[in-house]
Amino acid sequence: MRLAINIDHVATLREARGGVEPDPVTAAHLCELAGAEGIVCHLREDRRHIHDRDLKLLRETVKTKLDLEMAAVDEIVRIALETGPDLVTFVPERREERTTEGGLNVVAQKNRIKEVITAFRSKAIPVSLFVEPERAQLDAAKEVGADMVELHTGEYANARTDRQRQELLVQVQSAAQYGKSLGLGVNAGHGLNYVNTYPIAAIREIDELSIGHAVISRALSVGLALAVQEMLRIVKRS
Repeated sequence: MRLAINIDHVATLREARGGVEPDPVTAAHLCELAGAEGIVCHLREDRRHIHDRDLKLLRETVKTKLDLEMAAVDEIVRIALETGPDLVTFVPERREERTTEGGLNVVAQKNRIKEVITAFRSKAIPVSLFVEPERAQLDAAKEVGADMVELHTGEYANARTDRQRQELLVQVQSAAQYGKSLGLGVNAGHGLNYVNTYPIAAIREIDELSIGHAVISRALSVGLALAVQEMLRIVKRS
């Protein structure tokens, strides 16, 4: 099981003040030095946190794997093709949301997603789709030619009762197993923290977890390197 760290909210803090600190590129370096096996960032249309310059510098300096989250819109597709990240992950995007609130509805937009996947295949850039842990979405991801999926764990993370949490955990596990049976790579993420990550990390069909907010929040107390190392211990212990 690999751990990738999303550094978006380092940039969120920078944008709150409107200056140059903290620097998400520096944060990415510290995460890698602490053992992270990938760096994730989301270049949104409204540039609310990560900027184009951040992405350029990340591409020049990230030593592990750079995963660019993005909406399948022309401007961002063009930038991504020019930048050449190691992986692109298509996510839904709405201006009014604080963070990504659910999985991409691949079933409803197969033609568009297939079109952009073809463009990235021409550049040998793998594509992941951020989807709900549902068979219909996994079937659609396979149909449009995705290399992998990232299962949305937000509902599991936000469960209010142990029973609900267990039911949603089983749903994620079942989706991971089904995704693997289709020949897809399977990652997972959203809402995972130092309390709820272990059961997800124990699902052996999941290859990688993408975690950001919890690690950046923990870093305020213990420092970024230790926050990453603590999460790594949870992930690897599984």
